[in-house]
Order: sequence, then C-alpha cells, then structure tokens
Amino acid sequence: MGAKVLVLGSGGREHAIAWKLAQSPLVERVYCAPGNPGTAAEAGVENLAIAATDAEGLVAAAFARGVELVVIGPEAPLVAGVGDRLRRAGLPVFGPDAAAAQLEGSKVFAKEFLQRHQIPTASYRRFAELGGAQRYIRQHTLPVVVKADGLAAGKGVVVALSHDQAQAAAEQFLAWGPIVVEEFLHGEEASFIAVLVDGQVLPLAGSQDHKRLLDGDLGPNTGGMGAYSPAPVLDAAMGERVLREVMRPAARGLLADGLPYRGFLYAGIMVTAQGPKVLEFNCRLGDPETQPLLMRLRSDLFALLRAAAAGDTLPPTLDWDPRPALCVVLAAAGYPDAPRNGDAILGLPLADDPDVKIFHAGTAAQDGAVVTAGGRVLGVTALGASLAEAAARAYARAGAIRWPGMQYRHDIGHRALQRGR
Repeated sequence: MGAKVLVLGSGGREHAIAWKLAQSPLVERVYCAPGNPGTAAEAGVENLAIAATDAEGLVAAAFARGVELVVIGPEAPLVAGVGDRLRRAGLPVFGPDAAAAQLEGSKVFAKEFLQRHQIPTASYRRFAELGGAQRYIRQHTLPVVVKADGLAAGKGVVVALSHDQAQAAAEQFLAWGPIVVEEFLHGEEASFIAVLVDGQVLPLAGSQDHKRLLDGDLGPNTGGMGAYSPAPVLDAAMGERVLREVMRPAARGLLADGLPYRGFLYAGIMVTAQGPKVLEFNCRLGDPETQPLLMRLRSDLFALLRAAAAGDTLPPTLDWDPRPALCVVLAAAGYPDAPRNGDAILGLPLADDPDVKIFHAGTAAQDGAVVTAGGRVLGVTALGASLAEAAARAYARAGAIRWPGMQYRHDIGHRALQRGR
C-alpha cells in the first residue's frame, strides 16, 4: 500500500502539486482540501470539501484517512497557523509554521529580517499613519513602490509613477494596516525558489513570472499572468550569487532567530547592476511558476517533501527535464479588480497531451459544466524543445479555449525570447 497525502488549497499551484504527487510510485492517494474541478479529474486524486484554513476539520480528515504527509499550498493557512495545529496533532507537515511565515505575512517583518541579516534589498521606510507617509513620498524620487504590510493576494503593491499615485496607494493600504514605502529597483525580475530544511538549502530551477496584466508589462499588477522555466537571467553564475547572498543567509537567519523552517522559500529577485536584491519573500511555491517548474521536475516530489517534512538530509540536486516549460494564465473578465464568475468554459480537452497540461486555478463545477470561479481561471502549460516551441504549444492550446471576456497575455517569455534572438 502506498502513502496518502493531503494537499491544502484550490488554485493552479495546488492542482500542479497534486498532479505531480500522484505520479509518485510511493503514493496511493492524494487528497485535496478543497481542490477544484481539475484536481477532481486527476487519476489518484480526490477532493475533500474542507477549507484550507479549517485546521480542526483537516486534522480529523487526515487521521480518518491515514494521511502520512500534509503539503500546504497557499499562504493564508501558513500565516493562520494551520501547519502549527497539524504538527501539534502529530502529522508530518511540509510548510513553515506561523512565526516563520511572517516572512510573507508581513512586509515589515520581512524587511527587518533582510536588514538584520544583511541580505540585499531596496531601502525602505515603514509607516502606520498617513501624514508621515505623505511627507516622505513627496520628497521621494520616482518611481516609488508602496506596499501593504499584510497578505493582499498579489494586489498589495503599487509601483507609482507620480507622487499623487503613491499617496493614493498609501491612503488605500493604510486602511488595512501599516505600509512600506521603498525605492524602485531597476533590473530584471526573477523567481528563485528553494526547499529549506533547518538550515539546508536545495534550489529549484529558475523561473520568471509576469505580474502585469497586459502585453509589454503594462497595466495593473496581478497575482501573475504567466511564467516560464528556466529563466536565462538566472544563469549558473547568477544562481550561485543568489544562493550565496540571499538564500543561505536567509536559512542561517531563520535558525539564528529561532524560527524552524521546513518548506519552500520563494525569493522574488531583482537582478540589478549591483547584483541580486530581494523584492519579497513568499513561504510557498509561486503561482504560476509552480506549473512550469513541476512540468520540468523529474525527481519524485513526494520523496523530496516527505524527507523535508521529517527534517532529513536533502539530496544535493534535483533532476530536471532540460526542455523549457511555459505557462499562460487565462483570466476572467474583469480581472484583477472585479473578476466575473459563472461563465461556462468551452474547449477544454478531453485528454492531456503529454507535453501540454491545463491546470485549473479558479474554476467550479456547475450543472455539469466547468465555469469561471476566480480571477485567474486556467494555466495552460507546455514543454518544448525550445522556449519558442513551448510558447507556441501553450498558445495553440489556449486559443482553443473560450468564455465571455476571457483575457490573457500574448507575450509570456518575451525577455528570454528576445535574448535568444
């Protein structure tokens, strides 16, 4: 009999995690709480109608089903301490506890951590009242970045091109709590994700996300409109610098601060003329970076996460498909401000191509149909012999899917493709 695993969450990241875990010969069953129609359709995967933040319900369900590992996908249950409750019940959990998850749950906590452990990042000031923030913003060079302190699902950051825009963002975010105002970093952004286990650091392949809604990196910030891996900006030399200057100091810093950490640590990196600088930390896999990363991962994900949750020695490296992978996010009408739900999705394939996979992110089952139920609805992800081929495959499949008001970017991977040319 194989192992039973519980994955918390309902997005595209969690669909990809469940799909990959179910491929392990060591796994008999993957449960998703609550999952989505995509996870429900996967072989060896079963959805449970339990919220990812319902700690007591999750403990009961895990013991009733003989679960041997819990993998926490999104940030909300991490910050809410769901992992802490599951561990107290004696369940092996992959994902940091609430104290360490403040690295993502609080921008102020993260900036103070970076400063304390001398990890390169943008200069900043914290504000809890509007007057001081407005005075500081008026004197600041442009662009200037304004961030909400707490979780904001990718919508708590404004890169302001005018002082008026920055002050409006400060006023909006201060209604939720403290804010951070920081310098704008010039360079190319990349995602560097690693498995951290009590000071050990095992990097994943590099990737790059596209935060802006529109082609050419225009429009409002979103949770991510597409991603690809590998990212040429994170070549071997730059990857080693990020390990040396960011990830290993962060792992040491967590130990020094008395914060045990067994989970993914995601560093949003700006590669500047001075080297890599941290834009943000997330305490889980990125979404949509997870989708191309897990399409490329050849190592057994279950064996890796089980060992990490137990505090075992990590392998020195992971095995990756050398082919690039690219994910195009299909978003609902009105995203990101007011996404419309309930639109029937047409053109979903009956079977997967081995090199093209559609991950459900914001969908629901309704009257026998799959409908939109979130801002980012699907992630169409493809492998290719080149990044251009991966993009062509992903866009060909995306073009066959439709619903009223569906929107997506047409230039995912443009930086890497331009480098190639």
